[in-house]
Amino acid sequence: MASRLRVLRTQNRLSLEALAAQVGVTKSYLSKVERGISDPSISTALKLAHALGVDVGRLFSDEVEPELVTVVRADERTPLTAATEVGEEGREAPRYEGIATGLPGKRMAPFVMYPPTGRGPAPFKSHAGEEFLFVHAGSAELEFPERTVQLGPGDSVYFNAALPHRCRSTGAEPAVVLVVIHDEPAEPGDKVPPLP
Repeated sequence: MASRLRVLRTQNRLSLEALAAQVGVTKSYLSKVERGISDPSISTALKLAHALGVDVGRLFSDEVEPELVTVVRADERTPLTAATEVGEEGREAPRYEGIATGLPGKRMAPFVMYPPTGRGPAPFKSHAGEEFLFVHAGSAELEFPERTVQLGPGDSVYFNAALPHRCRSTGAEPAVVLVVIHDEPAEPGDKVPPLP
């Protein structure tokens, strides 16, 4: 992602400081992302993509070929985070693998998530668009500020991603969760619906 982000930022004639301000991160953090020292969260990656006017998949792929059908084998997924990344305050962070990152112009951003098993109070995340989670293997817990949903293999959840949310694995091993985000910006005046 580092080299792709730098190229896109330069093409858009944005300084590190200007892009960081648009995305809401510090200049030093963005510099670390461009140098490959830090991996951005999915929320930050979505904001970067919107600020640069590109599909989020372009940030993670060096070769973007227009295709009508893209097949990604299990061993061909794009690692979006380090395998043993530690997030804020020393908590284990989810691990992500991108799917179809080389396909431009997608309206959805699919990836596989391996939520951490720790019980620490991870911060809630929110972002524009809608999100779909499908538990492929293991068990997980999806938490909203006013509701917690327990999920097992085959269970799924679809929700407005502007709702603060966080996910963790509840079994001995990290769950395998398919996540699909539709990150088209909301229309002015759109409200977050109440959670059923």
